Amino acid sequence: MLKKILKITAIVLVVFVAALFAIPYFFKDQIKAKIAEAINESVDAKVSFADADLSLFKNFPNATVGIEKLVIINKAPFEGDTLVSLGELNLKMSIKEIFKGKDEPLNIQGISSTNGLINIIFNKDGVGNFDIALKDKKEDTKDDKSKPLSLKIQNYKIENFTFRYIDQGSKIKMVIDSLNHEGTGDFTNSKLDLTTKSTAKVSLDMDKINYMKNVKLTLDAVLGIDLEKSKYTFKENKALINQLPLEFDGFIQMVDAGQIYDLKFKTPTSSFTNFLGLIPSAYASGLDGVKTTGDFTVAGFAKGELTDTTVPKFNIAIASNNASFQYPNLPKSVQNIVIDTKIINETGILNDTYVNLDKLSFRIDQDVFSAKANIKNITVNPYVNAALKGTINLANLSKAYPIKIDKPLAGILKADVTTEFDMASVEKSQYENIKNAGTMSLSGFKYTDENNKSMNISTALVEFNPSKINLKQFNATTGKSDIAINGVLENFYGFMFKKQELRGNFNMSSNQLAVDDFMTQGEPATEKTAAKPTEAMKIPAFLNCTLNAKANTVLYDNLKLKDVSGKLIIKDEKAFLQNFKTSIFGGTIGLTGAVSTKEKVPTFDMNLGFNQVDIAQTFTQLEMMKKIAPIAGIINGKLNSTIKLNGNLDANELTPDLKSISGDLLGQLLSTTINSKNSTLLNALGSNIKFIDMNKVNLNDIKAALTFDNGKVNVKPFDIKYQDIKITVGGTHGFDQTMNYNLKLDVPAKYLGSEANAFLAKMSPADQAKLQNIPINAMITGNFSNPKVSTDMKSAVSSLASQVANQQKEKLTQKGTSALNDLINKNTKPKDTTQAAKTEKEQKTQETTKKASDLINGLFKKKN
Repeated sequence: MLKKILKITAIVLVVFVAALFAIPYFFKDQIKAKIAEAINESVDAKVSFADADLSLFKNFPNATVGIEKLVIINKAPFEGDTLVSLGELNLKMSIKEIFKGKDEPLNIQGISSTNGLINIIFNKDGVGNFDIALKDKKEDTKDDKSKPLSLKIQNYKIENFTFRYIDQGSKIKMVIDSLNHEGTGDFTNSKLDLTTKSTAKVSLDMDKINYMKNVKLTLDAVLGIDLEKSKYTFKENKALINQLPLEFDGFIQMVDAGQIYDLKFKTPTSSFTNFLGLIPSAYASGLDGVKTTGDFTVAGFAKGELTDTTVPKFNIAIASNNASFQYPNLPKSVQNIVIDTKIINETGILNDTYVNLDKLSFRIDQDVFSAKANIKNITVNPYVNAALKGTINLANLSKAYPIKIDKPLAGILKADVTTEFDMASVEKSQYENIKNAGTMSLSGFKYTDENNKSMNISTALVEFNPSKINLKQFNATTGKSDIAINGVLENFYGFMFKKQELRGNFNMSSNQLAVDDFMTQGEPATEKTAAKPTEAMKIPAFLNCTLNAKANTVLYDNLKLKDVSGKLIIKDEKAFLQNFKTSIFGGTIGLTGAVSTKEKVPTFDMNLGFNQVDIAQTFTQLEMMKKIAPIAGIINGKLNSTIKLNGNLDANELTPDLKSISGDLLGQLLSTTINSKNSTLLNALGSNIKFIDMNKVNLNDIKAALTFDNGKVNVKPFDIKYQDIKITVGGTHGFDQTMNYNLKLDVPAKYLGSEANAFLAKMSPADQAKLQNIPINAMITGNFSNPKVSTDMKSAVSSLASQVANQQKEKLTQKGTSALNDLINKNTKPKDTTQAAKTEKEQKTQETTKKASDLINGLFKKKN
């Protein structure tokens, strides 16, 4: 009996589980149809979702409908903007809901979603992109039709959401990131208590000014909800802004015009620990064991309507009086802390909001620092009046507060500065309305970064006036470098508050400047993380400045440049070099040109002038020159040259990408000697052309012109003189060392070897002098380490033999002509008249010449 019961039970379980698997497949299409119908009946937007599925296991005994990748995209006037994007949306309902007929609504009990984006935009006309509900139609019989979905929510949950709010008219941008929120309550009742938990990070910008950045918010609250009145009342609640606790009392109510606020909030305690909790966690430490005295309170209210034209009136007071704190295990404390700040709006008009920082001061040891400020007209034309005064010993900061730095700071900061300005005057550069005054100095500053690079500023002095910030003095050392800078900075406020162009004009001098001291490195690899690559170097788009620089020595890579001077102009993401000069390689180099990082791939365009530079050093230490003309170690002497080149740069190091460069070079060799032993090419050439001693080739004052493009160098033909031999050289080679060169030699016959000398031995010196030089061609291919040389030397000997034969033929012709003339003249009687004799003589001479030619030709004509 027991076995039968177990068997039946097992069968029932198997059938039940099989049904749980099978049922979703039978009802999947029906569920998708109802979802699509619900969406289409509700919104005027482009809506899509990848799939909809049904699960009976995820929330058993309830069913779950899952919708993947739901996206809602706006139509005009926000065409193409994403309003909502949900990675996954789950709707929880009773299992019996899936058995309802096609025209019966599905009752939804719970909603959850992950990885979502909600993007709310108001354009400059005040129109919002969220108004996508279909407009009401005329009443007809369809009004009585049941809706495909009915909400009877018991709980909801969203995870990892991002909420963006952008108001283009008022230039407000708020981002709520990493938003997690859940609530539990019975929405089937018109009045309910909703228990919620929320965490998020909030950032806020107004008119390009950042007021909050990734401020961590936490809120656990019980909200009393009246659905009929759209009223939400705070009951039990606990909020944290970073670690600052707050409690709320009051309500928010939705009305046709906007929202009604009647809220009060305050810190539940007055301990100064509350202030430390307000500091963002990135700059803060735990509060356990911190000793505090004095108080810190935040209290305020918001009351009124939030509409298109008004905000609730509010008053926020932040106060502390004679407080102090000291962290455990730190030797110093911060004393005499006074904070008196109010943020107030008394009219309900946002522009009438004002901020009064009446006093902020503190003391560490004997050093006192204080500040005050007033801000008003925050949306129309913000007005700022502020002052800073005091001294801070930077070494004491890490002794009084657990600052997260790898190495301790050192230095004395002193400030006595006042400023008063409005944003309209800043934008229009109306300096008569800007009042800046005072000085700020830093001395004995020392900072060491995570790569153990240190920066030491012995003295820095800044003076403020209405139109400029004068850097009166700046003396610093870092690594092997020392720098001294002075100059002026203009439009500082326009840059800070309006992201306008920052202008400057500076002078810099240095005894020694090592470029590596100012290069950033990628983060090193650890056991848990891979090394981060060096970031691409970019010339700032906001910077427009000129730097006149002089340095006795500049160390760059493996180069040591002496007596460096020039002007650097930075503008529009480009750096222009003007009149740059340096002594190097035993001579001087001049440079003008530009570097641009405006595009994804940085580019450069340069003109260089080399004057009396040592060839061996130049073509050994400059990689680019090594590729253009690989003559290092082969030719010694001096070089004058002009080079024009352009191409791409490596984005990380801003060094030339040799494969991309193109340009031309005109060079002149001076006081040169050749060491052919160091050249496989010259050795191969000497082996094939034995009558030339490569070490004795004279290259003095040789001028050569090159062009290069796409990794190929084209050498325009130029002439070399070796003794009484003329050599014309031309061809191409690649940066990959492959080559294809042609040498044309104009060679006297005496250099053509024993066979040629045998011909010459049979000739008189006068006949030898009449011989023309013999052209010889040499082809050089392969590469510089394995060259292949071929010549037409054999055809040169044949050419010589042909010349000798032609010369002998000409001589015999002349002898035969002379002999025949003598013979004819002896057998001819003279005529009576001189003119007749002359005519007859000419005729006979022509006849004789013809006969002599025929005779000689017969003698030299080959037999058939």
